[in-house]
Amino acid sequence: MAFTILSSCSEYQKVLKAEDIAPKFKMGEALYNEGKFEKANRLFAQIVPNYRGKPQAEKLMYLYSNSFYKMKDYYVAGYQFERFASSYPSSEKVEEASFLSAKSYYMLSPVYTKDQTETTEAIEKLQNFINLFPESQYLEEANKLVKELEFKLEKKAFEIAKQYNKIAYRSDELIAAIKSFENFIFEFPGSTLREDAMFYILDSAYKLAVNSVEYKQTIEGGARQVEHLRKNRLEKGKEYCSVFKKSFVNSKYMEEVNRMAEEIDKELQHYHTES
Repeated sequence: MAFTILSSCSEYQKVLKAEDIAPKFKMGEALYNEGKFEKANRLFAQIVPNYRGKPQAEKLMYLYSNSFYKMKDYYVAGYQFERFASSYPSSEKVEEASFLSAKSYYMLSPVYTKDQTETTEAIEKLQNFINLFPESQYLEEANKLVKELEFKLEKKAFEIAKQYNKIAYRSDELIAAIKSFENFIFEFPGSTLREDAMFYILDSAYKLAVNSVEYKQTIEGGARQVEHLRKNRLEKGKEYCSVFKKSFVNSKYMEEVNRMAEEIDKELQHYHTES
């Protein structure tokens, strides 16, 4: 006979305060099936210790873990699902529990502008799941989640490098911007942001060559050394322009790149005339 929950709060409170654990399990499961996860969770929490080692423990621990997930308490859900998977490795629910544990960490990943420690942890958890269950029904979703998280890390690194470019004025700042984007490309060689990163390398190199302040100032070594340094930077900027145009023929930045290339060529003409 199906267990029917009375609609009144008094019945729930009565079971909640009772010493007998069987009615708590029964009512908790019924509430869980009705989608009343918070109430079910309160009942499960009271009886989990009492069911350790008993035949019903596996089912209870799955329902208890999943009630946290349904309540969007992902910190606890991730932990409880991990406990379930380690405690019941032969369970028919172990694959699902392992996936939901990893997905809980995914759900905790913050927006890319914040610290990405949890994102890195989520990638590790999902990758562990993929390695353990290479034929899983959840494999496609797990791979999709990993890609989303990896892009978040890319976006974080890209925006940090871009900030260097935006605030850079002095030569050392522009050189730091170039290095930052070069590191980004090295770390994320297949990134969809590669074109943007290459453009900002070029943009920083262009600013370094054309707008750099050293050549306007007297520095140790004299004017000749300053002009030699500037010529080298212009030639490096021209090289970056050439590489970019060959790599991204239909780039959205092409008009700006052509403008930079023309100005660099114009500046280099002074050195060709002098020689």
